[in-house]
Amino acid sequence: MSAPAATRATSWYPAEGLLQRGTVLLLPGRGEHPGVYERLGRRLSADAYVVHVLDLTGPLELEQVSQGSAAPLVLAGSDTGALHALVAAADPSVHLDGLLLVGTPLDGDGASAVEGWEGELAVRTACPAHRGRLEADPQFDRGALDGPVPADLLAAATEAASRLGDLPVLLVHGEADALAPVAGARALAAQLPRAVLATIADGKHDALNDLSHRSVAATVVQWLERLRAGTHLPVVVTVHEK
Repeated sequence: MSAPAATRATSWYPAEGLLQRGTVLLLPGRGEHPGVYERLGRRLSADAYVVHVLDLTGPLELEQVSQGSAAPLVLAGSDTGALHALVAAADPSVHLDGLLLVGTPLDGDGASAVEGWEGELAVRTACPAHRGRLEADPQFDRGALDGPVPADLLAAATEAASRLGDLPVLLVHGEADALAPVAGARALAAQLPRAVLATIADGKHDALNDLSHRSVAATVVQWLERLRAGTHLPVVVTVHEK
């Protein structure tokens, strides 16, 4: 994966003196830019993980960004970023320890669920703070969800999913995602031998920035901690409810 231009990234690092526990490379989805994930970046870095959110407007140079990164190295993506992550993870030249897929749009035609800007906000998130941020963000590309997922990207991601082998994968998906119904995530998880599926009750499409973002971030950290213990994902915490 070589290209003349460098991949730009916005990064969050653990506080000085903390041992870096791993690295997450995140690919944004339609309309988004790296700054949209500031809240997640701060939260994961507080748990000693390095987070790089990549700018997908240029060539994707994963090796360039990940050079010297603390392991485990996880590639993540939200919306079409999840499709790009799938394609990249199946590339034999890319060496990853895990894959995180969020709101993966596998049916390719969820745009019919979006009606205008208010409709887009409603589909994306129920979090008042995140809605307010998007409303006031001049860098955010309104209307990016209006069209279908590019057919070539969807086809490449679907094919790549069959070549992931035993790579550990965490899928996070909102149960109320009108843009990418959760059934697609369940089908993909069933196809992957090392998949963990986390569905969010009443969750919308932007699961990392939705109303339950704290619980989602905690779920991601728990999975990262299991990944640190080995790619066989040993159970770290078992909760017994009466």
